[in-house]
Amino acid sequence: MQAIILAGGRGERLRPFTEDRPKPMVEILGIPILGYQLQWLQSQGVEDVIVSCGYRHDVIQNYFGSGEKWGVKIQYSVETEPLGRGGALKLAFRSLADGEDICLATNGDVITNVRLKPLIQTHRQNGCLATLVLAPFISPYGIVEADEEDKVVGFREKPELPYWMNAGIYVLSREIESMLPDQGDHETSTFPQLAAERQLGAYKSRAYWRSVDTVKDLSEVTKELEKRLLTSFIA
Repeated sequence: MQAIILAGGRGERLRPFTEDRPKPMVEILGIPILGYQLQWLQSQGVEDVIVSCGYRHDVIQNYFGSGEKWGVKIQYSVETEPLGRGGALKLAFRSLADGEDICLATNGDVITNVRLKPLIQTHRQNGCLATLVLAPFISPYGIVEADEEDKVVGFREKPELPYWMNAGIYVLSREIESMLPDQGDHETSTFPQLAAERQLGAYKSRAYWRSVDTVKDLSEVTKELEKRLLTSFIA
């Protein structure tokens, strides 16, 4: 199976780190976000990756080249003008190999270790045109619990709430290509249409997942990965 990484983001909220590079090239512990994604995909058996890029695409191409050092084969789908994520995805579909009936697609700012085999199995079983990975919604704030007498009885630091959020990782069937916008965002056009037609599947996962959107996210993810690295080393 091939994978498409949407790596054209400018990362306005990550400035000044994105002054001279696209968002997926921001480094965490010396490795670009895109590098973590390639390592994840390679570990899950994905060998062919299409990197969809636009803004400062030269930085990505110069760093990763053909992908040989990362254990994958990389093709580049380059926007000559901003197309939005949906348009970029549609353009990248042209680079998919003949005979591939599905592909994986992911936003270029995601760091995760979600397992792909059960995700793909779920997609094939549900018969949908697209399947979204859903991550649990973690409150960005601590929660205060109060009783019926308005007395505080406890605190919960950033608990998991009873909701799920789009993780920006999808399995897509080839038939979806004609439904993607030439320009715009598939998450506000194609996906709502698929949901209305009962053709959008869900795969709930509690695997590690973080989206790096802001400088605060970057700091938090760095600390989390440092902790995971230290724990792995000690173990």
